[in-house]
Amino acid sequence: MIGNVIYDGRVKPEWIDVNSHMNVAYYVLALDLAVDALWDRFGITSDYIEGGQGSTFAVECHITYQRELLEGEPYIVTAQVLAYDEKRIHQFQRMYHAEQEYLVATAEWMNLHVDLQTRRVSPWPSQILTKIRQYTDAQKSTEVPEEVGQKMSISKPLYSLLPRKTVDE
Repeated sequence: MIGNVIYDGRVKPEWIDVNSHMNVAYYVLALDLAVDALWDRFGITSDYIEGGQGSTFAVECHITYQRELLEGEPYIVTAQVLAYDEKRIHQFQRMYHAEQEYLVATAEWMNLHVDLQTRRVSPWPSQILTKIRQYTDAQKSTEVPEEVGQKMSISKPLYSLLPRKTVDE
């Protein structure tokens, strides 16, 4: 199910790598541009930032690559807010092929609202908090995506520095 579409684009020729598909760095770029589009909906615009009211910093991101995109293919990005508090927002994105509607990638983000003068985390202004609340009230999906919070692992590694899971885990 395609949810709240916040951004769309098309794979640019310069985004193609030696494997003849969109390079991983450009998935991150496209998803980050979609974060900016979501922020615009909340009022975190370039005017807001340049006016000294604050900005956001990404502090964590986990991306899954599901299918490849090729040069010129259109894509869309949806956004779901998973949680927020007075200073933070945890959001999830899905990137789809815009015409065939298959899932291409997902991104889970943790962002902080920051006072750019002090470079410290600061509370959301009330008008932005209101827009975040309105967005979450209107979300089409309230289910937690299966990719949220997943850890990378190899089920039967030939070598691993990571602790092995026990049967009880």
